[in-house]
Amino acid sequence: MEVLTLSKQGISNLLLTLFPNRFQAYVITTTKKINILVVNVCPLRQNYYKIIFPYFYANDCCMRLLLVLFFSLFLFSAEAQNTIGFPDIINYPKEQYRGGGQNWDLAIDGRGVMYFANTEGLLTFDGQFWKLYPIANHTRLRSVKVDKRGYIYVGAQDELGYYFPDHTGTLQYHSLKHLLPPDWKEVADVWDIELYEDAVIFRVFNMILEYRDGRMKVHPAPREWRKLFKTNKGLYAQDLQEGLMKYELGHWKAIPGNFSLQDILVTGLLEDEKGNLLIATNKNGLFTISGNQLIPKKTEADGIFAASRIYSAIALNDTEMAVGTTSDGCYIVNKATGKIIQHFSMEEGLQNNNVLRLFADNRQNIWLALDNGIDFIRYNTFIKQIYPNKKNLLTTYAAQIFDNKLFVGTSDGLYSTPLCSTSDLSFSDNRFQQVANSKGQVWNLSVINNQLLMGHHEGAFVISKNNATQLMTEKGCWLYKPYSSSSSPYNVLIGAYNGLYGAKTGAQGFSAPAHLDGLKESLRFLAVDNDDTIWASHPYRGIYKISLPGDSLHYTLYTSKDGLPSDYDNFVYRIRNRIVIATRHGIYEYNPVTNRFVQSALLHPVFADMAVQFLAEDVNGNIWFTSNRRPGIIDFHKPSDTQPYSIINFPELQQKIVNGFEYIYPHDDENVFLAAEKGLYHLNYRKYIQSAASPAISIGTVKAIGKSDTLLFGGYFANDSTLLPIQPDNRTAKLPHGFNDFHFEYASPSYDQGSSIEYSYRLLGFNNTWSEWTTKTEKDYTNLPYGNYTFTVKARNNLGIESNEGKYSFTILPAFYQTNVAKAIYTLLLISLMYLLYRRQKQKFANQQQKYQQKQEHLISLHQLELERNEKELIKVQNDKLASDVNFKNRELATVTMHLVDRGRVLSNIKEVLTTTVKKLEPTVTQDHFKRVMRLFEEAENNEEDWEHFSRHFDEVHSNFLARVKKHFPSLTTTDLKLCAYLHIDLTSKEIAQLLGISVRGVETSRYRLRRKLGIPGEVSLNAYLLEAIETKA
Repeated sequence: MEVLTLSKQGISNLLLTLFPNRFQAYVITTTKKINILVVNVCPLRQNYYKIIFPYFYANDCCMRLLLVLFFSLFLFSAEAQNTIGFPDIINYPKEQYRGGGQNWDLAIDGRGVMYFANTEGLLTFDGQFWKLYPIANHTRLRSVKVDKRGYIYVGAQDELGYYFPDHTGTLQYHSLKHLLPPDWKEVADVWDIELYEDAVIFRVFNMILEYRDGRMKVHPAPREWRKLFKTNKGLYAQDLQEGLMKYELGHWKAIPGNFSLQDILVTGLLEDEKGNLLIATNKNGLFTISGNQLIPKKTEADGIFAASRIYSAIALNDTEMAVGTTSDGCYIVNKATGKIIQHFSMEEGLQNNNVLRLFADNRQNIWLALDNGIDFIRYNTFIKQIYPNKKNLLTTYAAQIFDNKLFVGTSDGLYSTPLCSTSDLSFSDNRFQQVANSKGQVWNLSVINNQLLMGHHEGAFVISKNNATQLMTEKGCWLYKPYSSSSSPYNVLIGAYNGLYGAKTGAQGFSAPAHLDGLKESLRFLAVDNDDTIWASHPYRGIYKISLPGDSLHYTLYTSKDGLPSDYDNFVYRIRNRIVIATRHGIYEYNPVTNRFVQSALLHPVFADMAVQFLAEDVNGNIWFTSNRRPGIIDFHKPSDTQPYSIINFPELQQKIVNGFEYIYPHDDENVFLAAEKGLYHLNYRKYIQSAASPAISIGTVKAIGKSDTLLFGGYFANDSTLLPIQPDNRTAKLPHGFNDFHFEYASPSYDQGSSIEYSYRLLGFNNTWSEWTTKTEKDYTNLPYGNYTFTVKARNNLGIESNEGKYSFTILPAFYQTNVAKAIYTLLLISLMYLLYRRQKQKFANQQQKYQQKQEHLISLHQLELERNEKELIKVQNDKLASDVNFKNRELATVTMHLVDRGRVLSNIKEVLTTTVKKLEPTVTQDHFKRVMRLFEEAENNEEDWEHFSRHFDEVHSNFLARVKKHFPSLTTTDLKLCAYLHIDLTSKEIAQLLGISVRGVETSRYRLRRKLGIPGEVSLNAYLLEAIETKA
């Protein structure tokens, strides 16, 4: 019998013939009796699925058809579904972290800083800043692990060791290769590192190295060490010859059991839901070890794992595991059921599908070390994205839960998917289908009278059994509002492109909408108050107040003239049974008393002047809003420190919602849907609040900037052997005076909180006041004076939860001229200077005083001279006056003297004539009479009164000359005094003789006698002698 073998190409051709454009097939293993066929199923929907099934050798075409039938039946039962809620994936390409493309391992320390074994060295990431630390020999890092003390152990090509910070907090590499025994110095790639008890275990293909207490112990491989793992059950390694082995009592022992793993590469070892070992293999799927038996673990992804190869597997929690593949990204699998919960690949946002290593942080978020780049999946986030069509990331405008389905209105039709029974609907399977007859722009979804209505660009539609039935074709429809008024026949209002429509819905279905004439403006926002008054807003005209008496329509338009802050951007909503207007400047309400709009007494104190575009009230009375593309909630059940409510923003969604068509659908507190530019966002608000944790804070770099930049701090506080949470006192940096400009870098390694983190800082010693909250992660200070400083920074998330403070202290030393010694010298110098200045001032003062005195003396001298000059002038005047008086008196005296002389001469002449005459007469006749006459002449000549009068005048004119002569020469007679006086005024002897009544000879005789009496020499003038005598004795 002829045997027909179906080759790889033959199977591919057969499947492509029967199912064109749907399958790709290839054979991956072949045995004597069975081949394993792996089929990449590419359905017309968006996801790729992979299945595996056996086929046998066939000897005719019937066997081929049986094969295809078997495959067809199996195909549709093997599809794997993602959940509708898809977490954010953050990509970190090599251009961002500036390292090599490949990352082989990753770890985290106690502070939350991430470490990556990169081909160019050790990469660190604190949430904001990347740093690269090359290895000593500049080879590729293969593994990394951080112990509880903060030592960062790394394995590389021909190198192993650890990083630990130096005194500046900068990581420095320390090689351990010198501890290897001489026969084991050659080290190939160190692929795995595990921490076990107090030892660090390194795996090389030919040996396992145990580093403990500063010593290195070598465990040679039985043949080749392939993998190294640690679980709660112990330390395990796989050897090519012995299979899976466990480390016990210092030795490696093969695991007992009736199985062998020599030919199967184990790539992951963890524990299942029952505590049994769960083994992930490279291309043989999953197994468990139970009762010394190796049992295959069936999952929905068995075919996928066989085709795409498992390279890494980790436990996320008690029920879920993450599996990284070499060509199809990462899968999240339920450990108990094997159900695929989520699939992450390039289609979902990964940079590439080759996952070299997986890591789950303490918040159960997933880090992926990729063949080219690093990715971070916010797996434990409570904000997820929903993509109704992953092939086309449509903008969404509306969402509604109806009939246990989620309906999403997009820019290209309406999509729906069934929902699961869990409280968080984002975990429902993704089975989105487009609702028939819904193509085009969808604006609104509303449920009225248990009917789902769709506002569409092409009109009004009712949705039933995943089909859209058109109700109105005239114009596009914006929204629907229930309406109940005794004066109107309609119970549904429709805001349309060309005004307001009324419709009737009931047991008979939905009646055809009727246009209400009177207003043909586009009415995108409608609200009905308690009095059945209809309020509508127009984007640039204002607010309409509409009443419907019967089939007619009456309206009043309110603008900025009626109290609104503007004619533009007014949006009407019904909140807490009030009609409120969201405006550019807060919330307004209508006041019927004044017929004007005023600031809302309820909501304006909450929103103040915030620009608000959307409002929605949830079932708990909280108010959801958007402000400038930033969504938030006013939570009245979460009071703040100062208000009975909290305002919580969601920075993760900022700038992602649809601008101008903001929409929030708060179904309940676990399912809040927000329309976005790409897909729909789902927010589990309850879990979002409950899971809020205090953010961490880390100071990563401190630089001092002077003549050259100096790294003061590299991000790590440590003593000689252990990392410390705070800066030790003996590690305070002391800088010379030239460094007074500083640069600080800080971040929060709270990776799942991302952009919600804000920072506040201060520099104690410079400014003790905290800064305003900001998203900046760098701060510079310039021109700091010398002193002690402590830079303090803290972080907070959008819920207002603050971190502990991160601190870094440093000291700027004073310059020598600012030290205490210098100050002492300055004090002495100052004292000396002050003393010198005092001396100088004193000398200067003395000099000035001397100069002043000299000047005063000069002035006094001048004054004295002036006085003397004046006195002289005065004396001169007086002298002149005296001289004049003297002259006058002299003239008077001379006159008197001349008179006396004349009188004496006359009397002498008369006497002489009379004597001559008498002699001629007879004596007897005239003797008596003559005697009497002569006596009269003598009395006239010797008249004392004349002398007294003369002497008085003489002394007045000649400074008491006679009195002083008489005083000094008391022996002088009156005749002597007369002679002295006459001589003093320079009278001649003849004139003196006349005055004295004697002869000239007699005068000479008198002068002689006077000289002799006074003892005057002959050559001395009598008058000069008298003057000198009286002046000297005076």
